[in-house]
Amino acid sequence: MIQVSRKDSKESTENLLRRFNRKVQQSGALATVKQNQFFQKPPSKPERRRKAIIRQQRKAQKLKKIKLGQR
Repeated sequence: MIQVSRKDSKESTENLLRRFNRKVQQSGALATVKQNQFFQKPPSKPERRRKAIIRQQRKAQKLKKIKLGQR
């Protein structure tokens, strides 16, 4: 459970809400809830391999662009 208390009596509600939202984002709680909202079948082994290969290729392209200064 994420809790945020006022730093002092003068802190505005908006600042308190902003700090709370930031903590929720950093904890990843909201992302986890959204991810588990609907059931997803686990991918098959060949499908996982294909996706891993695609991820590796994209990462290599991104690093190549960074090295060339295009990004």
